[in-house]
Formats: sequence, C-alpha cells, structure tokens
Amino acid sequence: MTATTAVSAQDFQSWLTGYRAAHADDVLVIDQAVSADQEITAVVQALAREGRHPLVLFEQVDGLSVPVATNVFASRERVARLFGVEPVQLHQAYQARTRKLLAPRVLASGPVCDEVSEGDIDLRTLPLLKHFETDRAPYITNAVLISEHPDTGCGNMSYHRSMLHSPTEIATSLHSRGDLWRLLQIAIERGRPMPVAMVIGAHPLFMLAASARVPFDVDEREVAGGLLGAPLDVVRTPRHGIAVPASAEFVLEGVIDPTAKVDEGPFGEFTGYSSDRSTNNLLRVETIMRRRAPMLVDVVGGNSAEHLNLARIPRESEMVEKLMQRFPSVTALHYPNSGTHFHAYVALKQMRAGEARQVMLGLLGWDPYLKTVIAVDPDVDVTRDEEVLWALATHFQPHRDLVVIDGLPGSALDPSASGVGTTSRMGLDATRGPDFHGVRAQLSPQALERAAQILAGR
Repeated sequence: MTATTAVSAQDFQSWLTGYRAAHADDVLVIDQAVSADQEITAVVQALAREGRHPLVLFEQVDGLSVPVATNVFASRERVARLFGVEPVQLHQAYQARTRKLLAPRVLASGPVCDEVSEGDIDLRTLPLLKHFETDRAPYITNAVLISEHPDTGCGNMSYHRSMLHSPTEIATSLHSRGDLWRLLQIAIERGRPMPVAMVIGAHPLFMLAASARVPFDVDEREVAGGLLGAPLDVVRTPRHGIAVPASAEFVLEGVIDPTAKVDEGPFGEFTGYSSDRSTNNLLRVETIMRRRAPMLVDVVGGNSAEHLNLARIPRESEMVEKLMQRFPSVTALHYPNSGTHFHAYVALKQMRAGEARQVMLGLLGWDPYLKTVIAVDPDVDVTRDEEVLWALATHFQPHRDLVVIDGLPGSALDPSASGVGTTSRMGLDATRGPDFHGVRAQLSPQALERAAQILAGR
C-alpha cells in the first residue's frame, strides 16, 4: 500500500447521480415527508407487492437531517449494471472480478474525514431507522464491520445487524461461524478488546464485496478493488488505524468488548420472522467519521428482495462456478426469493442416470444454508417459480425422485431447525429422466412473432 492525497470517485453519492442520469425510470424519488419509524419499509414492501423493485430515494425523513437511499440491490438487473452486463452474465462477471484482487490505496484524507468526533460521542445524532414494529429498537441494517488480524493486518469485512444500545454503544451479534468471530477469539486469547470500524454507506460494489465468500486469509477490501476495477481508496481511522473507504458516508470506530454481553433483538430477519441471536456482542464507539453532507444508505430488512440478493448473489456465483467445474452438464442456478436462503433451483442436461442426484447432493453439501434443491431440465427457466413448480408437478414422483438427509448443521436463524441447530435437507429430481415420453406443447415462432406485433404499444 502506498500513501497519496488523490481522491477517486468511489463514493455512493457520485454513483447514484450517474445512475439517476442513465436510468431515471429505475429510481423512485419520494419528495413528501415520511416517518423514520417503519414507513420506509412499508413503501418498499408496497412496491414489491406490485412487482416493482426500484431504487428508492426518500428526500425528507422526519427526525433525520439526511436523505435516505434504499432498495439498491432489490433488482438483479440493477446489480448487473454495476458490472456492465446482462443479468444472465452476472454470476460469471462477479466471479471474474473477485479473482482480480487489488490491494487498497491509502490516502492521507477523504470525504469521510470531513467531520471527525472523538471522545464526546452521541450515537443518537446518527440517522437511524426502525424497520419493523417488532424490532427492539432502530437498527443499522447496512453495518459493514471491518477488523484486521493483529499479526498479518489482513482485513475481514462482513454485515452484522446493529442496534443502538446507548449514546456510546451498539449492540450487535457476530456470526459464530464467521471470520470476524474467529478474529474475536484471537482477541479473547490475548486478553484484549477487538478494534473494529463500522462502515455505513459506500459504493454499491464495496457493499457487495462485504458479502463475498472468501477464505479467512483473503481481505475483502482487495475483493472490493477487484469489483471496482481499481484499488479501493482508504483512509486510516484515527485511533486504531483501520483502513476504511475514503468516500464512505459514515464510519464508527471502536472496540468490541469480548467480556460484555448485551440484549439485542428481536430484529426482522431474512426468514420473514423476527429473531433473537445468541452472541449479543457490545461495540463501544470511540470515534464518529462522516462526510459533510452524508446520505443514509439503508438496506431493507426482513425477507426483502434487497436483503436476500445482497447475500445471495455472491453465494450463487460461487456455487454455480463450483458446480459447472465439477458437473459440465449444469446450465443454470438460482436461489429464489420465495425460498429465502433455503431453496435453490438447478438446471442441467443429464449425461448419465443419477447425475441430477449427484448435483443436488453437491449443492446441499457445499452450502450450509440450503435445505431444498430442485433439479430441472435446461428448458425450464429457473428464475421463475411457476416454471420450476410446473416441472415438479409434471416430472416428479416422490417414491422415486426424493432424496432426504437428516442431522446436518443449518442456519441459526431457521425457525424450523432443531434446538441444537441441525436441519434436514432434501433434493427433488424434477428432470424428465430417460424414460419420460411426454411432448411439451409449443407455439411456432411465426405465431409468437405475430402476437408480439398485435400487442406492441398496447
């Protein structure tokens, strides 16, 4: 890493300005005042019920001095535009860029250094939203925690739900099987608190990098550089020297006290249920960094399309690459919104009997969240629930095509899992198989073209 004073355009607000100019029809601007208590979530949910998933910009939020942008990742087409590709090419584009790791570029200063508060901290001055009536308190849903290995300096970035606990403290819950948890165990062994920085709002590709599935010794800030196509510009936090995006909207710096446990939750999770967690960590904030005119970049909570896509797209990209390397017959993979993170649809052109089962078992073994995998033929569009369910209805025989495995580790947030966190998993082979003799009803290309002409402009 080298020091410089130049500032590159990697901030969210510059990206949003450019995106609005290029795709005005995909950004919904709400200029009337809304409440910070649930109304933003309610608007996004109402749009989703209509099948609409625009980026939503709220210009006036009661009690907040900043505008709020949300629903950024709700549309796969919008995410694909970040890479300059069509949605069908998203997995390949994401994987290609994540392999081009670029070390961050350290700057002497940046927009996030416009206002720095140390010592006299009051987190109640931050723009905070309550997303659901059942949430215990206002939550930061776009909380990217960064910590660095005390020996190697390798950074870890990951999302953790974060609730205001006091004017100087945040209650958060680290994932007990995640890399940040491993860093916390190192801090515990050494008898010291763990320094962290919380980034709230940055370029969408930085946000996507925080969801990357990479080994413990890979720094997600280098993944962010790969996704951006240029080194991530960073500055060092004042007290602990953690490298954070120079153009972030807000950064909170402090330590996680490994000895402190505080109540956190319930919070509206990706399952659609309000959940508690068992880790209940306490972050003591020592520094607040912010831009001069920041914006709150929110992530819609619950089982929203945004919440699911932000985590799912990196997972899908990794899984489809693994599957296609091992099984060339695989043609497509999709994790549907309807299945939260627990369902996957995989399309393949079977080369031999039993291959669909082998592919499904591979997915169920590789991804600890999955409970159900449905295998279909290549002519079935795995991005459409109704087509997969049609294949299941017409091709699947339970006595012959069902595979069930019990007693495997599952998601801690699955409300149906056992008390010790285990789950059953199943594969449903909805491919036609070698002895299937049905002929799918089809329309001629001429008829389809004529229908399009008749309906054009109507």
